[in-house]
Amino acid sequence: MTLPKKVALTGVCFDAQSSFLTGPALAPGRIRECLHSGAGNAWTERGFNSLEHPDFSDIGNLSFTDYPDIRRAAQEALRQDQRLLTLGGDHSITYPLMQAHAERFAGFTILQIDAHGDLYDNFEGNRFSHACPFARIMEEGLCDRLVQVGLRSLNPHQREQAKKFGVEQIEMRHFAAQAPALRFDQPVYISLDIDGIDPAFAPGVSHHEPGGLTVRQVLDLLHAIDVPIIGADIVEFNPHRDLVGMTAALAAKLVKEILELMLRP
Repeated sequence: MTLPKKVALTGVCFDAQSSFLTGPALAPGRIRECLHSGAGNAWTERGFNSLEHPDFSDIGNLSFTDYPDIRRAAQEALRQDQRLLTLGGDHSITYPLMQAHAERFAGFTILQIDAHGDLYDNFEGNRFSHACPFARIMEEGLCDRLVQVGLRSLNPHQREQAKKFGVEQIEMRHFAAQAPALRFDQPVYISLDIDGIDPAFAPGVSHHEPGGLTVRQVLDLLHAIDVPIIGADIVEFNPHRDLVGMTAALAAKLVKEILELMLRP
């Protein structure tokens, strides 16, 4: 698969499918503030300047009027010969993003970093809740493989859904034993829910699930990916719940590190 060289940062200011609290619609702006804050710089841990790379651009937020329009807006952005790193928004946006990506790219794996499986057939009567996107993605066959890492709140229904769809799950209680064997043999799309990280490091989320990934574990997981990245999203950061900007700073760091994966030759 030949991927576009250009990579664009965009945002989807949408949280209408959140089940508990709103706030993630504000995240794209807050993350951008941290990306360009004088408190840090543009360099990644491995010495790559993502934000000043000639193939990087920030195209602003996707334009849409309601939830179904997100797919159309993503399709239009992908037609510009570029890959996308999308800032959410709640996790429901990943479903229309995947519809657009599946039309543009063939044969890829989704790596989902998350406290939750997001595999409900419906949640409180809503099939498009942020608790359901990966059920819709798997029903439509939008990826070849789904690997979920960081899970720590699965109920029987979600376990059955994972079995039904052949989802590979690395729960936090098994992370140390299973994560070292994680390998990818095709391009990857990264869907990073900030609540996959322990709330001790990322308090700015709507659903606090203690016992999660450390920042170092997430970075090591990302740095170990050795296949092309077709796209990514970072979702569920809720600025209303943040403490002294620490989750915003973390999200900005993750943007830079994922951009390096996408841009480095």
